[in-house]
Amino acid sequence: MVFLVNGARVIFAPLLGEFIADFGIGEGTAGFIATLVWLGSAAPRLPAGWLLTRVPRHYVVLATGTALSATAAFTALSHSVLLLMIGALGMGLSSGFYFVAANPLLSELYPSRVGWAMGVHGTAGQIAAVVAAPFVTAIIFLFADWRVVFSSIAVLTAVVTILLYVVAQQTSLPTAGAADTDLLRGLRAEWRRILLGITLIGAAGFVWQGLFNFYELYMMTKGLEAATAKNMLTVIFATGVPAFFISGYLADRLPRIPYILTLITIFAGCVVVLTLITQFWILCVLTAAIGFVIHSLFPAIDTFVLDGVADASRSSAYAGYSGGMMLVQASGSSVVGGLLEYGLGYEIIFSALAVSLLVVVGIVTGRRSLRGPVQTPNWNHVFLS
Repeated sequence: MVFLVNGARVIFAPLLGEFIADFGIGEGTAGFIATLVWLGSAAPRLPAGWLLTRVPRHYVVLATGTALSATAAFTALSHSVLLLMIGALGMGLSSGFYFVAANPLLSELYPSRVGWAMGVHGTAGQIAAVVAAPFVTAIIFLFADWRVVFSSIAVLTAVVTILLYVVAQQTSLPTAGAADTDLLRGLRAEWRRILLGITLIGAAGFVWQGLFNFYELYMMTKGLEAATAKNMLTVIFATGVPAFFISGYLADRLPRIPYILTLITIFAGCVVVLTLITQFWILCVLTAAIGFVIHSLFPAIDTFVLDGVADASRSSAYAGYSGGMMLVQASGSSVVGGLLEYGLGYEIIFSALAVSLLVVVGIVTGRRSLRGPVQTPNWNHVFLS
């Protein structure tokens, strides 16, 4: 299910060029379409958190599969920019409900291996991100119609939802979240952890959204052919497959905040270097590094939030965290698209965003240093356990 849900979010990035050509729109409007997917993914997270205080988690997961199938079919039938935007928003809404329900459910299914569970789940979703660009390329080559992409998602999601229902009927599901019945109480109890998570992943995600949604077009400005530029987008997602799994393992063993801050710093540094480089092979190495580091961040921050809260507030806290961080990062592609139409170049935009991200890391690090010494990892435990 997460393969299809995450694929529905990232599939818009390799299709921006098709939207621009088909509807005669600019980069700003195309970027806004991508932003709507992520805004849709952000908007229902608090309502989903409230819903989870009333409804079992797997019921919500099944409902999101049904909704995603319907909204993907609607998007496939869109013949105007407005309808395309509505479809993008609807697909994003489906993913928002899914992640708020599925991640707490997984953490309760595997309470002693939360990082590992987040890593495996994220790896499955990341595989969808890897195949998104080749899938779009194949569909366009075979059918010359981007709508077939969304028709395929609609059919596959319907099938998987039915299969998931059958599996859920045969599975002994956890009851750890039964005490999580008050959304506001959960938010109040964990507000510090929620705010820190929103600050860190929101800032990094804002830069990431602006970067990956325009990565194909950005690579073309560096002299790469269109097909090669699209493949670079595949590389940036492909390195996320091992990143999710490895980082999920490390998140169970390393001090989480120092680990997260290190990942964000490396990511920002790689983006700065990317703006200075035009050589093809160096671009390939940097692309792989950026993809590995940013995708390592996601299971680490999810583990920090989910494994550090009480059963009685887990889904409520995660809903608050995920809703807040998605709202912060969702506008990244829209802002980058608007700045491009204003006349600024990719290098100026991305370097400024990366430096701003380093400032956020510096502020968080400074505040933590005032609280006492930073815990250092026991590397023997990490690699020998």
